[in-house]
Formats: sequence, C-alpha cells, structure tokens
Amino acid sequence: QVQLVEAGGGLVQTGDSLRLSCAASGRTFESYAMAWFRRAPGKEREFVAGISWSGGRTRYVDSVKGRFTISRGNAKNTMYLQMNSLKPEDTAVYYCAATMSGVYVVPVTYDFWGQGTQVTVSS
Repeated sequence: QVQLVEAGGGLVQTGDSLRLSCAASGRTFESYAMAWFRRAPGKEREFVAGISWSGGRTRYVDSVKGRFTISRGNAKNTMYLQMNSLKPEDTAVYYCAATMSGVYVVPVTYDFWGQGTQVTVSS
C-alpha cells in the first residue's frame, strides 16, 4: 500500500510559479512510477507529467513541456512538480498517482491516488 498526500497548491497570477509536492508513505516508494494528473472544471482528468521509478525517464503532456518539471527524491519518498510560467488554463485540481506498471498516460493504470491540491491561476 502507498498513501499519497499532495501539497503546494494555491492562487497565483499568470506567469507565476508553484511547486507541488507529493509525499508517499510505504517502504517501496522507489518501486513505483509516479505521475501528476489534473482535472479542470467540466473536463476529464488529464495526464500532466510522469517519472519512472529511477527518475531516469520523464514524460509530459505537450501543453506543459518547457514550463513544468517533474522530479522525485526517493530518499525522501517525495515527488515534485515545478510549475513555471503558469497560465489560466493550468487551473485545476492536481493529483499525484503511483503505479507499478510504468509511466503511462491512462489513469486506470495507476493504483494509488492522492486527494488532490487546487491550483488556480488568475489572468
């Protein structure tokens, strides 16, 4: 079992930065690929970024490439999402997720989910 807790969301203005964190419990954190998803009002949950268990492979949705950076610290059981140059269309609830399968964009491949943290970007 892995329990995930997100933090770091908030209300910011266009162009600002935020860093989200996802703290994981459990002794096998380093065995899981991790990802960030988001759900905007009235939209489906969307893959944002993912990272392999070793941190050696990352993957991003096109809309955040060059602006967001995913990373993980296995010693601290924590994953991060550095979000720069935020836009109003980034407004959503952001969720972290874990899977033994690999860095996939499909939500059903993820076994564990956090409760989410709200990110709101004002124009």
